[in-house]
Amino acid sequence: MNPLLLTDGYKTGHHQQYPKGTELVYSNFTPRSNKYAPKGCDKVVSFGQQFVMKKIYEEFQNNFFNRPKSKVIGEIKRELSLYLDTDYDVSHFEALHDLGYLPIKVKALPEGTLVPIKTPVLTIKNTKPEFYWITNYLETIISNLLWKPMTSATIAYEYRKVLTGWILKTDEAAKDFVSFQGHDFSMRGMDSIDATIASGLGHLTSFMVTDSLPAIGGARTYYGETGFVGGSVNATEHSVMCAGTKDDEIGTFRRLLETYPTGILSVVSDTWDLWRVLTDYLPALKDEIMSRDGKLVIRPDSGDPVDIVCGEIKPSSYGGIEYFDEHGEYSTKEKYYDRVKGTKEYNTSKGVIELLWDTFGGTVNEQGYKVLDPHIGAIYGDSITIERADEICKRLAAKGFASSNIVLGVGSFTYQYNTRDTFGFAMKATFVQVDGEAREIFKDPITDDGTKKSARGLLKVTKSDSGEYKLIDQVSLQEEESGELGVIFEDGAFVREVTLTEIRARLEETFVPKEIELV
Repeated sequence: MNPLLLTDGYKTGHHQQYPKGTELVYSNFTPRSNKYAPKGCDKVVSFGQQFVMKKIYEEFQNNFFNRPKSKVIGEIKRELSLYLDTDYDVSHFEALHDLGYLPIKVKALPEGTLVPIKTPVLTIKNTKPEFYWITNYLETIISNLLWKPMTSATIAYEYRKVLTGWILKTDEAAKDFVSFQGHDFSMRGMDSIDATIASGLGHLTSFMVTDSLPAIGGARTYYGETGFVGGSVNATEHSVMCAGTKDDEIGTFRRLLETYPTGILSVVSDTWDLWRVLTDYLPALKDEIMSRDGKLVIRPDSGDPVDIVCGEIKPSSYGGIEYFDEHGEYSTKEKYYDRVKGTKEYNTSKGVIELLWDTFGGTVNEQGYKVLDPHIGAIYGDSITIERADEICKRLAAKGFASSNIVLGVGSFTYQYNTRDTFGFAMKATFVQVDGEAREIFKDPITDDGTKKSARGLLKVTKSDSGEYKLIDQVSLQEEESGELGVIFEDGAFVREVTLTEIRARLEETFVPKEIELV
């Protein structure tokens, strides 16, 4: 598509609406609020600016500058003349094509750093006075592309904080495992391949495992990665289990163990009866599993994740004091228990991890928590949220199990149920120059609660001794050139490129796990 169409329709008339003599428009992209963000996300992860500018560069190079002027300009003239019901003047677009590059200067905070709310993560201005209109013409596409990778990176970071806090409390020796504890399962629920790449890259700033393969391609294309980016394991789906038939599900397990004699193998185990798998089939296969050079991972995929993984706790006695007995007699979910009771009384109150322990055992670590035998494990990959991840780890600890016993699949419920408003992202102009006169501009709607109030003038972001970013507005042109916002793109050329590996390392330097209180 002609990239001049990658904007809001009303932008097409703004070049005529600025004051005569306008020479410079300066704007910033800022998270304005965390009112709708997941609890705990009080800062955002600076991420995605390089990805976004490379996407924009690709669009303009391939679909504008590298196409014949007559064709590409004729295209936009026809379209906008129809759109606005007028003979649309395209002379400013012709001048841009003649120039041959985007005359803009883009600065950003380093990717992989934590940024307080109301602190700009990107600024942009035109570098040639006749193209004053280009700054905010690009507002829409920048906003469209940038809010998602930054939002997903921030949410992934919060997952990492929670999981790290729990593993330090319950299995510190396994703390490096956290990088592989949050697995991106979101692709099928994302709204496009582009969204999968943007969000998936955000996930990979904090974790090393993903099933969203386009995100790995994104890391290579936009962040120059050539080696390992993210991985996964051999894993089944329900069609595989169904094809083996319900009556011979144990045979399917046995065949899969023979197919993969080594390494990690994940098997979805609730196609029919999870509890039968845990209490009948796995005990029967114990010798094959324990003699195998690898780990069998059991994957439940339905029901309440916390209850399924941890077992249910008597509501009036949360905190590890009193649990459901082996018949689930304290259950308030009578229909659920009626369904799971088949030819035998299943002890659903124990949950997956405890039932695996009953069969395969394991060790007790130095902190006093149970860790499953390395031949067996579990992953839950449906409907996980930050709150549920925290609750799963809390309940496991209350039962005496380390949080390292479970891997969590993070899906589209986490990464797709967000909007630009999750962190209130907006790109707004705060400075213009008209006939040589500098004008500090701002917005502060009297009908707003303060969220939409913008900074004024040229901006500078400084860093304190503790590493905290701080915005200073109304600075001079000379002051704006300094500070933590660094040039990443100028006049069609990329500056100061960064790799995903470097972003991960930078984020690790500032990482602070969640404070955990044991119950």
